[in-house]
Amino acid sequence: MAEKGRVRRLNSAREDIELDIDGEEEGIWRRGQDHFHHFSKLLEQEFDQETKTVQERWSKWSHHRLQASGLALIGLKGRPNGTLFGDFILTFERPDRQHIGQHRFTHGDIVVLSRTKPIGEKTIEGIVLERGPTRLKIVVTQRPKDLKKGTWRLDRGANRVAHDRMQEALEMFHSVEGDRGTILRDLLLGQVHDPEDSASSPPKISGKFQRAEPRNVMLNPSQKEAMDAALKRKLTIIQGPPGTGKTHTAVATLAHLAREGRGPILATAESNVAVDNLLEGLLEAGIRAVRTGRPVKVRESLRQATLDAQLEQHPKQDEIAIIREENDDVQRALSTLKGREKGLAHRDIQYNKKEIRRLEKEMIASVLDNAQVICSTNIGTGHRVLDHRRFPIVLMDEATQAIEPSSMVPISKGCRQLILVGDHCQLPPTVISNDAQEGGLGRSLFERLIDVGIKSHMLTVQYRMHPVLREFPSARFYDGKLEDGCSAEERPAPAGVLWPDWDHPFAFIPITGSEIQEEEGGSRSNPSEAARIYGLVQELLVPGDVTPDQIGIITPYSGQVRALCDIFDSKKEREQGQRYAGLEINSVDGYQGREKEVIIFSAVRSNPDGIVGFLSDRRRLNVAITRAKRGLIVLGDPQTLRFDPTWRSWLDWADERGLFAWHLVND
Repeated sequence: MAEKGRVRRLNSAREDIELDIDGEEEGIWRRGQDHFHHFSKLLEQEFDQETKTVQERWSKWSHHRLQASGLALIGLKGRPNGTLFGDFILTFERPDRQHIGQHRFTHGDIVVLSRTKPIGEKTIEGIVLERGPTRLKIVVTQRPKDLKKGTWRLDRGANRVAHDRMQEALEMFHSVEGDRGTILRDLLLGQVHDPEDSASSPPKISGKFQRAEPRNVMLNPSQKEAMDAALKRKLTIIQGPPGTGKTHTAVATLAHLAREGRGPILATAESNVAVDNLLEGLLEAGIRAVRTGRPVKVRESLRQATLDAQLEQHPKQDEIAIIREENDDVQRALSTLKGREKGLAHRDIQYNKKEIRRLEKEMIASVLDNAQVICSTNIGTGHRVLDHRRFPIVLMDEATQAIEPSSMVPISKGCRQLILVGDHCQLPPTVISNDAQEGGLGRSLFERLIDVGIKSHMLTVQYRMHPVLREFPSARFYDGKLEDGCSAEERPAPAGVLWPDWDHPFAFIPITGSEIQEEEGGSRSNPSEAARIYGLVQELLVPGDVTPDQIGIITPYSGQVRALCDIFDSKKEREQGQRYAGLEINSVDGYQGREKEVIIFSAVRSNPDGIVGFLSDRRRLNVAITRAKRGLIVLGDPQTLRFDPTWRSWLDWADERGLFAWHLVND
């Protein structure tokens, strides 16, 4: 019998499941055509499931269920609210301008606008610019007629663009024509004799490069080793456990390559947030970085670095303005012209339009040519603005959150040197289709290449957590290799909570409540845990040691997110200027890459059968317990959670150290 409280190391971040992958053996694809057909099929399954889910939701779900699930907002009034780089900003709010309710629309999400139902009527697609308690701001390319009349409905939609770009990338990856695809193809498929030896060889990139002196960038030994490898190898895998500075290392690597004159370099990530983090670091390092993609999806403070913003400031805009004015004059005179004069006028209009397109292409080319690093999401690199451009060097952050076809989009733009940054011990890519998941779509290229035998360079010093909070995840998930870059004195236990041990700022509050499955929506909540969390936040804020924006509440279930939001928003107490302003409530998946001084985690599951659902994914537990800097409070039913081996091990660790907070159950 295992010793109580002992932490058993896991050899793999993945669940021990058999993947139904035809043509692949231990990550190696024997034939390229098998890889192509396999992932083409999985992409189709995933898109079909996404489309089917959306269509079923639109055609069969009641208004109550849609709103309870946070997937639709109904009965909103619309009004114009300015423009953003040529697009229109629309504001939607309730007719009484009260709280619009809990929903899953976040910055950058695709939204479908309709009057009553997206099926059977003309719809407009938009992107969320900003969300607040009482309103949503949406950016659209064309403003709907009669915007202020009647009410509007907002729905989450399917993303056909992403599917098409991934499919095109697969075709390019396997193409043998010209410089399409990548010379790394055989290595990425595992078809070379010794993958690690091939990956460690220097990249074949032509050109004259200048030697760049190392700048005054603070890198610890493991970060420096990872960067040195990335500069020399054709394929580098950098594993960044929580708080180890993977983005800092990625930015330092990109900046060094840029100063050597190796640009333009393509820097990508799966999410807009992660791309923004890369962009911000590069700009602070003095690198000429340009962000492609819709400005609405970019952090407001970084929008001046977008391609659209730089085009607006381009000197040739004056020339385009003169041609447009001339065209407008000719257009107005058309009705008075006849015969040959009218024909010549039409010719001039067409010529001017062609001239505008030529100038716009020149402007885009000049901005991109001047950039040392181009930043984009993986899918965004498939946009036509980057057509016919080749990027010998690609650095991909969040590589473990991207499905393999998504990774192929930037790689297929002529990549000769690839740097993958991520952590396969944290959350994997999100896959909707069970068939696609079983077929292996949920395994990232990053993880498959490790399976092939390519060495990963792990960052080993964490700067986020109190040393006690680092202890379990290091032993359980990272072979005990994580070290502390911060001391216990730098992470004092927050006042306001009577910690079981003030030198160990962790508390497990055992609550034997009862989980509730939502009648409509299928998610789960736990009222007992939600009520206790409300009290905990009040207690934490009393001494003034932490502020609401330094506290994060996370939970695996969207139903519990909504239940908690309902409690804290019932009196509008999270609005600006109110007592809980800045308090963030989100899912575990939404918190990856984030941190707070104090984290309160609600496990939700409480049932006599010991069913823990997707809490059994140990990567989700790893993310949940590694977000806190100074204090972590977990609420859960230990009897239910102990049915899962990873949770049982963690609870034994906490119990052995006397960190069960029985005294906080009913405070």
